[in-house]
Amino acid sequence: MSTRADTILGTALALPPDERAWLAEELIASLDEAQDAEVEAAWAAEIEKRIAQVESGEVQTVSWEDARARIRAKLVKS
Repeated sequence: MSTRADTILGTALALPPDERAWLAEELIASLDEAQDAEVEAAWAAEIEKRIAQVESGEVQTVSWEDARARIRAKLVKS
């Protein structure tokens, strides 16, 4: 670990418990944001791909009622 990180950690550990908890939550949230951005980008790409497939006629959509009936039929066979 870097000297800077050690210094920050030492300072953080001297804080009262409620402030340490808040700081820990903020640090963890900052890590999640980076991952969430990647996930959001992946979902956006997938959505664009699926829209293009529908618009090109490559795939056909089905109603929820038909999809549910197919799922139930498969579950009955299992």
